[in-house]
Amino acid sequence: MGRQRKRVIAGEVVSPPWKDEKPPAFHRKEKKKKVDIGKVFINISIGLCVFSLVWFFYALYMRSSLAKRVITLHPSPPVLDANSSGAKVSPERFWGSYRPQVYFGMKTRSPNSMVTGMMWLRQFSDTDVNLRHTCEQADRLPGYGWLMHDGMTFGVQEIRDHDFTLTTEFVKRMGGDHGGDWTWRITAKQHSSAPQPPVISLMFYAAADTQGSLEAHIEERNRLASIAGFSEELGNFKISFSKPVTGESFSAKYASYNHLQTVSPGLEKLTDIVKHSLNRRFVYGPPSGEKRHYIAVDAYKPPAHQNQQKPADARKESDFVVHQVTVQMPFQMEVLFESGSFRNRPNQLVGYVMTEEFQKRKAEFNAKFEETFGLERKGFSQAHVKFGKAALSNMLGGMGYFYGQSVVQSPYNEYPLLYPAGPLFTAVPSRSFFPRGFLWDEGFHQLLLSKWDPQVTREAIAHWVDLINVEGWIPREQILGDESRSKVPAEFVVQRNENANPPTLFLALQELLEELSSSPEKADSHATLPFLRRLFPRLETWFDWYNNTQAGPRPNSYRWRGRDKDTNLFLNPKTLTSGLDDYPRASHPSADERHVDLHCWMTLSSGVMARIARLLGEPHRRYEVSHGVLGDNDLLSELHWSEQLRAFSDFGNHTHAVSLQREKVHVPPGQPRHQPPVTRLVRSVRRAPKPQYVNALGYVSLFPFLLRILTPDSPKLEYILRDMRDSNKLWSPYGLRSLSKADPMYMERNTEHDPPYWRGPIWININFLAVRALRHYSVTEGPYQEKAAALYEELRTNVINNVYRQHVETGYIWEQYNDSTGKGQGSHPFTGWSALTVLMMAEQY
Repeated sequence: MGRQRKRVIAGEVVSPPWKDEKPPAFHRKEKKKKVDIGKVFINISIGLCVFSLVWFFYALYMRSSLAKRVITLHPSPPVLDANSSGAKVSPERFWGSYRPQVYFGMKTRSPNSMVTGMMWLRQFSDTDVNLRHTCEQADRLPGYGWLMHDGMTFGVQEIRDHDFTLTTEFVKRMGGDHGGDWTWRITAKQHSSAPQPPVISLMFYAAADTQGSLEAHIEERNRLASIAGFSEELGNFKISFSKPVTGESFSAKYASYNHLQTVSPGLEKLTDIVKHSLNRRFVYGPPSGEKRHYIAVDAYKPPAHQNQQKPADARKESDFVVHQVTVQMPFQMEVLFESGSFRNRPNQLVGYVMTEEFQKRKAEFNAKFEETFGLERKGFSQAHVKFGKAALSNMLGGMGYFYGQSVVQSPYNEYPLLYPAGPLFTAVPSRSFFPRGFLWDEGFHQLLLSKWDPQVTREAIAHWVDLINVEGWIPREQILGDESRSKVPAEFVVQRNENANPPTLFLALQELLEELSSSPEKADSHATLPFLRRLFPRLETWFDWYNNTQAGPRPNSYRWRGRDKDTNLFLNPKTLTSGLDDYPRASHPSADERHVDLHCWMTLSSGVMARIARLLGEPHRRYEVSHGVLGDNDLLSELHWSEQLRAFSDFGNHTHAVSLQREKVHVPPGQPRHQPPVTRLVRSVRRAPKPQYVNALGYVSLFPFLLRILTPDSPKLEYILRDMRDSNKLWSPYGLRSLSKADPMYMERNTEHDPPYWRGPIWININFLAVRALRHYSVTEGPYQEKAAALYEELRTNVINNVYRQHVETGYIWEQYNDSTGKGQGSHPFTGWSALTVLMMAEQY
């Protein structure tokens, strides 16, 4: 019962009749105590509920906020203006061979570019339809690649098919408001071994990408003479197709013509559309030869599943026009693109006008190449110089312009998200196998390209750094657009924001700083300073992201995140994020690991950050302190020097007593004997792991030397130089092998289907760093100067000679080289970092 209230009547206080009947004291006390506890309990309960609700909604808000951070771009102004790649700001670079994934094609540096390209097929062949379009290793071409390419105005490429060669040339001419005109010339010649002149079909096409329109103009004999087009980026334009001629004599060749005009749901579908439109009903009948049925584009018949109702979010179908010319070799023909805004055109860029312009560009290229690299002055033969030009040209011709959205995920996202759409101007490692951007490759690419054209390097770095998010993370593999995504296995599409990649862009920035300090009067040097000023806020966040997310278990140590977790299936769980994939790390991944290569990358990065900050007048003390601490050779030895191995090593939970064994599977009673169960190779651990240095000698062991962190008088250099030169360890006649020949994991498979990758083969990017480091220690005062000088000459010669010899023998520069035979292997052509051979030839480090 509640406490009684007094009644007030006309100012008199009247007591209730039971006022004097007081309950026992203990009873009143008990009731009061009961009421207080109840109130307290209720208040506490309400408070807890309120607190729980506040905490719940705060946790939801924080999780939602954290989940969005992965797709929130960095708040600082972008390094590049929004229209920096457009025709008005950069007309000379607007059009280009920015489609490295196709054998020959061009597009503009714009998000929804009109694209042009070429396909071809051999007629009257015994094999199935051998349509060539996208660069495919399965095509098994004897060779293809750019012989010359200046990265801007012209290029010449040679494509060797099995019994003929196609030479593709292009030249650009500035004029108007949309990047000017350009002309292609295709020359086809049979090989001397061909039993009779081949008949081939060239298919030239133009395709819109979600916007723009194309209209075909047909002449007699069903010949598509030209395409009139319009798009927002290009305005009005016209593409004209000449008739094939015999060559320099310009006498006409007999040809059959076909064309296809349809729509495409996406650029990645172009090959399939052409394949599904082919028909054998057409007759090729030259005046002096037999009539035969040939394959040509006809009406497009989409596969049955494409005829079904389209989803509501289907992409807009865009115009696609194909011009097919079927002709017997030899022949030559031209394709002319004319911009509608080029009003004072002196003449058409065809015939002898195109020839004169091409020869002029070629002479300028040859002169600039010698001025830049000086290979002739160094005594290289003309064949070596030609090889050097091809290596550089293939990297320049392998520059791509991509636009689209990455697929990303953070620990706070249940499902992957789409990153904000953006552009990327980048070199690609391999046109056939890796025709997209890779963060750790790009730093090496720009070491070469910065010597040729620093503006290309500044633009490429800016595009990469403009992709950084608010956390300071850059997705390490850029798969932008449906055309790029169609070439990537599904398991590699999603990029995770806890995973890093070696910050090799600091190598390229270091090179720009060296150029700036050595030649401050150059025009390019004047452009570098404002570029660095716009770049700096994003670099600060990027550097901090590495320090925060890749920190190791001990102060000033570092650990790669993203190692494979299913340890049962791998001989040694891979570390894709390090760039060295299957290189042996600690056998049992744990948070206790310390990775020496990442420590060295951070030492390099802190030093470059200190230089940039000091140059810009920004606070630089913390970077200098960081560089001083990380570069301290005593700390480096304390964290990573293995006395047992006498080498720098990773540290972690490790045992070397592991092997792959065929798993034992129980066969249930009654199962037929002729159907044995499917078994896998699984890892067998014969001795339990323990915290220790990882007993692997290879590229990772060399990083303090490769990135020139060791002082010239460090006694550790003696061991490193000795191991490098030991033919039973790292030395081979073709370059340094990635893992010691004496290592238990040398050339061992990592899984049943996963052959060795960084476990013995020779990689040119690391050999370049080794040659560069040897040069550094050979010209720096120290006790190992003479030894470094001798090794420098020997290693440089071995690498150059083998890469050149394999190019001559196979027609390609390769991803890696066999350490026993020197033979090129892996993906090809690989004119990403393997093209650094040019810098070794030029001795420019």
